[in-house]
Amino acid sequence: MKSSYLLTNLLLSTGTALMLHQPANGSLSSNLTVEIAGLSETKGQVCLSLFSSGRGFPDSKDDAVNTQCVKITDKLLEVTFNNLEPRTYAVAVFWDNNEDEELNRNFLGIPTEKFGFSSNPVIVNGPPKFGESAVMVVGKNTRISIQLQSLL
Repeated sequence: MKSSYLLTNLLLSTGTALMLHQPANGSLSSNLTVEIAGLSETKGQVCLSLFSSGRGFPDSKDDAVNTQCVKITDKLLEVTFNNLEPRTYAVAVFWDNNEDEELNRNFLGIPTEKFGFSSNPVIVNGPPKFGESAVMVVGKNTRISIQLQSLL
């Protein structure tokens, strides 16, 4: 009898604790803050595309969950994507020197502007796959750092 009383109290207190930790609107949202390193000056803007799958990654803005271009104000820049569903994402970023919102390339197709990806994969031959750049966004805030690089 005493053990059933203890079990009942344990279940009630656990259930109450779980209910208190649920958000009022019933859904969770996360923020992803991207720190961009490798800017040598404050000219131009940085353009980012956030993807939730490999579809269109890393070039198709139409397939991105969110895109934004941010004016460079400091050599270390932070950009935040707010109210994201907790899941796996990948970020593609480039330094848009001439502010045309395109990753400019030379006649061989090699980018002439610095670029980077979440998880900072090594670029050998072409852009990385989604899985190579994937980051898990969970909890209230997730922070990542992307190092810009150049192939020229």
